[in-house]
Amino acid sequence: MSRDASSRSDASLHIDWTLCDGRGLCTELLPELLTRDEWGYPLAATGSDVTVPNELVGPAKRAVGLCPRAALRLRASAGA
Repeated sequence: MSRDASSRSDASLHIDWTLCDGRGLCTELLPELLTRDEWGYPLAATGSDVTVPNELVGPAKRAVGLCPRAALRLRASAGA
């Protein structure tokens, strides 16, 4: 397996904007994937679904579990 293939993930992090209230905890736990706007809401370059590299699956699971509004979901990628 190539180094490039080993960093790929079969997971994506989904942000449910109807549940998020902008506390920003996920941006603190996943600064590699998310930033926050001036109100604390998470921002990702790819919209509400973010591909999670294998090395960040653990921290992504932690963010999902700790989200106070349960606004995050870790999903299998469409190609998985």
